[in-house]
Amino acid sequence: MKTEHNNNKRLSVTIITIIKPAAYVILLVLTYTLGYLSHSFSTIALPPPILSPQLPPTPPHISSSVLRLSVVNGTELDPFRVKTLCADPIPPENIRQTIINHIFNGDSPFLNFPPPHAAAILHRSTKVKGWGSNGAVFENLIRKVKPKIIVEVGTFLGASAIHMAELTQRLGLNTQILCIDDFRGWAGFRDQFKNIAMLNGDVLLYYQFLQNVVTFKKTGSVLPVPFSSGSALMKLCEWGVWADLVEIDAGHDFLSAWSDINRGLRILRPGGVIFGHDYFTAADNKGVRRAVDLFAKIHGFKVNIDGQHWVIYTTIH
Repeated sequence: MKTEHNNNKRLSVTIITIIKPAAYVILLVLTYTLGYLSHSFSTIALPPPILSPQLPPTPPHISSSVLRLSVVNGTELDPFRVKTLCADPIPPENIRQTIINHIFNGDSPFLNFPPPHAAAILHRSTKVKGWGSNGAVFENLIRKVKPKIIVEVGTFLGASAIHMAELTQRLGLNTQILCIDDFRGWAGFRDQFKNIAMLNGDVLLYYQFLQNVVTFKKTGSVLPVPFSSGSALMKLCEWGVWADLVEIDAGHDFLSAWSDINRGLRILRPGGVIFGHDYFTAADNKGVRRAVDLFAKIHGFKVNIDGQHWVIYTTIH
């Protein structure tokens, strides 16, 4: 009996000795397996997000300019508003001499023109290159407004300015036309106008403009303001030079047109009209049209169309 008991005891010890290490091994394998499966599951179920906090969500594309305008509010446009304070308007009859005094040291730019070095290379022609320069809009507006002062932003060779001078004289109006242009043309314009004279790399657009005005005998009613539109309009505002008609016909991109229109409004007399060319031009994704429409939307104006021109009356019309 004792012998059987001893044998059972030895068997138990032997079994425990064998099972104990195996249990440790099984436990270790189970732990590793569970850990691996847990990691794999979490990796598949919860992938790390790929985000770029610096990039805002892409807004939906809106092709309609009308719909695009509907999301604009005044607060967003505050940084883009023109805030130059204009002087009180000086009498229209004093404006020509005021410009001459400020810009030309008191002497008309037509005095002793042309200078000897340019006389032989300027063209004297009764055909002046322009775009829409003889459109019906000019006579329509001049008859309605009867302007004493017209400011033209973007003159080039003076075709529309000369046409307006002829109209005002024909209608018996004493009108001064101020022509704002830097007379530098634009990058690549020489590809279209190879006949414009050049001296030492300086294209003579300004001299050719003066020559055209002289040829048409309009030196008493047309006066150049030979600077960029932004700086010239700002100075006219500060000098108290206000206009009855403002024509915008310079840059065809949105930003240029937007700046010119807003600065042009600053010097417009109460009841005046601001208008411009290229409303249907495709340049800069219809940049002029977008600028005009946005401007009208903000101010509550109506955009009227006259041929290729847009027209905005600042009073109910």
